[in-house]
Amino acid sequence: MAEISLNPTDQAILELLKEGRCTPSYIAQNTEYSRGNIQNRLLRLVEHGYTEQLGGGLYELREDPRDVEHED
Repeated sequence: MAEISLNPTDQAILELLKEGRCTPSYIAQNTEYSRGNIQNRLLRLVEHGYTEQLGGGLYELREDPRDVEHED
């Protein structure tokens, strides 16, 4: 799958997920973004394999795309 272009919402999500598992509601409460926006971006991050949905609305970080070194 093609690389994802991270937007500010993604950056905020990834920062919170680095601290541990989160729900979209928790992320929304701790950022300036709406729960709907968070949910949409989390699904995109899941599609790319960076996060995993564990059930019950709980997500965890699998791989931080900001840590991946890209070859030119």
